[in-house]
Amino acid sequence: MSVLVRNLTTRHDMPLVDEAQADALAAGEGAVALFFPGNPQTNGESNDVAVILPELVAAFQGRFTAAVVAPDAEKALAARHGVFVMPNLVFLRRGQVLGTIPKIQDWNVYMTKISAILEG
Repeated sequence: MSVLVRNLTTRHDMPLVDEAQADALAAGEGAVALFFPGNPQTNGESNDVAVILPELVAAFQGRFTAAVVAPDAEKALAARHGVFVMPNLVFLRRGQVLGTIPKIQDWNVYMTKISAILEG
């Protein structure tokens, strides 16, 4: 795990979740974004998303929370949620996938897609 991804848990208080913890967060009434960083050493976009994610959470003012998927839980959770590309943000509510945003995107794309995901 890179320093930037680790900072999400240490500086931004996003939980590092295993399968059971991810399921518990996703089962709630509020929307949650699970961040699947993949391997930041081979995919620099993971670090880019790690820098942007706290800004996205702040921009949406509590409309969703975020958690980082632990490396040992990524494969199983990715298979269950249809994640084929990493990094990826998977938005869930009440156990259902609301939408996904793979790779790094422009700020306007994030704002448009996340708004649509949360409203849909």
